[in-house]
Amino acid sequence: MRTTDVVIVGAGPTGLALGVDLARRGVDALVVEKADGLFPGSRGKGLQPRTMEVLEDLGVREAILAAGGPYPVGMIWRDGERVGEHRMFDPQEVKEAAADSAFTEPWMVPQWRTQEILFARLQELGGRVEFGREAIGLDQDEDGVTVRFAAGPEVRARYAVAADGGRSAVRRALGVEMTGETVDPNPALVADVTVRGLDREHWHMFPPAGDGDDGFLAICPLAGTEEFQLAARLPEGTAVDVSVEGVRKVAAAHSHLAPEDITEVRWASDFRPRMALADRFRQGRVFLAGDAAHVHTPAGGQGLNTSVQDAYNLGWKLGAVLTGSAPAALLDTYEEERRPIAADMLGLTAGVHRGEVRRGAATVQLGLGYRESSLAQDTRPAGTPLRAGDRAPDGTLDGVRLHDAFRGPHWTLVAVGMAAPEVPEAVRVAAGQEQPSYGRGLFLVRPDGYVGWAGDTAAGLAGYLARVGL
Repeated sequence: MRTTDVVIVGAGPTGLALGVDLARRGVDALVVEKADGLFPGSRGKGLQPRTMEVLEDLGVREAILAAGGPYPVGMIWRDGERVGEHRMFDPQEVKEAAADSAFTEPWMVPQWRTQEILFARLQELGGRVEFGREAIGLDQDEDGVTVRFAAGPEVRARYAVAADGGRSAVRRALGVEMTGETVDPNPALVADVTVRGLDREHWHMFPPAGDGDDGFLAICPLAGTEEFQLAARLPEGTAVDVSVEGVRKVAAAHSHLAPEDITEVRWASDFRPRMALADRFRQGRVFLAGDAAHVHTPAGGQGLNTSVQDAYNLGWKLGAVLTGSAPAALLDTYEEERRPIAADMLGLTAGVHRGEVRRGAATVQLGLGYRESSLAQDTRPAGTPLRAGDRAPDGTLDGVRLHDAFRGPHWTLVAVGMAAPEVPEAVRVAAGQEQPSYGRGLFLVRPDGYVGWAGDTAAGLAGYLARVGL
C-alpha cells in the first residue's frame, strides 16, 4: 500500500493546481488519474483575471501568457456573408472591474495547454502524477483515507480530494448527491478542428437561418494554436455524432462551409448543458473540488475558473493543517467559503447561457469574496471600502507591487499610513504611507490573496494570528 499526505483523484486543472499548491508548501501529495494521459481537448478555454492572478502566484504566469491570447471579436455570418461584429463581453466594463489587477481581460488558453503547463510546474516542484489509476472506492477512519483502484496498490492518505469531474467516482462512493437541472434541452457538440476558409481574427458565429430552433454554430480560433474550437447547439432530439464525418456534417449544415473545409478533427465530445451543485463539499477527510462539486454550462467561462479557485482555497488550508501550524478546524472553512461561491457562479453561468446576463464585471471573478466567512474578522466600523473577506487588490505600496509581496505560500501584513506591529517571522510585511485601494489601516492577507483580518489598530491581531496557527 502506498502512503502519502494527500491523494488527489483527477489530473484536470483542479487536481493539478492543487498539486502545485501543495508541492510548494512541502506537502507530500499524489495525483492519480484514470486516463493514460492528460485531457486532450479545449473544453475550458477562458481564464478570467482572478484565475490569472492565482496562476501567477502558482508560478506559471509567463507560460500561460505565452500559450494564449486575448479573445477575438465575434463575426456574425448569414448565407455566407459577414453581417456584423459581436463582442462577447463589454471591454470597458471588464476594464473597470479589473482596475486593481494586472490582468484586465479574459485570456484564452485551450484547456489541454493549461493542463500541460500546470503538469510541468508540478513536476518542477517534485510533485507526482500516476496515470492509468482509476479510483473505484474508498474507506476512511479517524486517521485517514484508503483509496482503492481498478488496478495497482491502494493509497493511504491523511486526506483525499475528489477532483475527478462531474461524474466523480469518489463523490458517488461517498454517497454525496448533486442537486441541479438541465439548463438547455438541446444537445451540444464541441470539437477541436482545423478549418479552411475562415480567418483567425474573429470568433465566427452562425445563428439559426430561420425562426425555427434549428441550432447554432460558433467556430473560434484557439489562441496559441493552429486550431479552432467548434461549438454547436443542435436541435432538440438530435443524436450527436462525434466522428470526423459527424463534425463535418454539423459544420456544413449550419454554415457556408463545405464538409471538406473541416480538414482535421483532433478531439470531439457531446454534452447536454446542465448545472448541478453537490450537497456537501466535504465528508470526513474527503473534499470535493471542481466539477466533482459543481457542474456549469460552458457559457461565461466560469467552470474551470471556479474549479481552480477551489484548489487555491483548499491548498493553503490543507498545508497549514498538515504541517501542524493550524488546527484541523481550519478545514471546515473550505465548504463554508467555496460552496456559496459555486452556487452563485452556477446561477451566473445559467443566466449567461439563457441570454439573461451579459459577460462583464461579474464574470471576471475579481469581486468575489468571503465577507460572511468565519475567517473574516474586521475590527473597524462598517462602511470602509476594503473589508475582511475581500480580495486584496493589486497596486504599489512604497514602490513595491503588492501582489509580488503576496506571492508565495505565506501570509502578508499590509500596513498603510501607520506603523506595522511586530508579527511572527512567518508573516511578511508590506508597509507604506498611501494606497488608495486599501485606505489607512492594517490588513492581514491570507495565502490565497484575501483579507483575513483588518483593523485601524493592532488590537485583536494577535488573537487572530493565534487562531489560524501563526
